[in-house]
Amino acid sequence: MAYVVTDACLDILDRSCVEECPVDCIYQGDRMMYIHPDECVDCGKCMPACPSDAIHWEHKLPEEAVPFKEAAVEFFDEHPDAAGGATPRGPVGVDHALVDGRRTDRAE
Repeated sequence: MAYVVTDACLDILDRSCVEECPVDCIYQGDRMMYIHPDECVDCGKCMPACPSDAIHWEHKLPEEAVPFKEAAVEFFDEHPDAAGGATPRGPVGVDHALVDGRRTDRAE
C-alpha cells in the first residue's frame, strides 16, 4: 500500500484522483473512493489532484485517519472482484463498515 483515501472524501466522490492515476487503482465505493493497496505503484499523482486533501501517503497519515488504512485493505479483501483496474469494474457500490456509520455535513 502506498496511498490511503480518508474520510475527507466521504460524500464527495470528485474523481480527480482517478483521472490522474496511471494504473487505474482507485475504485469507487458508495460514498467514497478506495485505493487498491496491491495495485498502487506509489507514484503520488493522486494526492495533489484531490480537491479535498483526502489522500495521504500511508506513512504520514494523520493519527485520526489511521483506521482508513486498514479499512482499505479489508474493503478489497471483502470485494475480490474489485481488482485489475477500476474502469472496467465500475463502481463497487458499497463501502467498508467504517464508512457506513459516518456522517458529514455534506450528507443528505
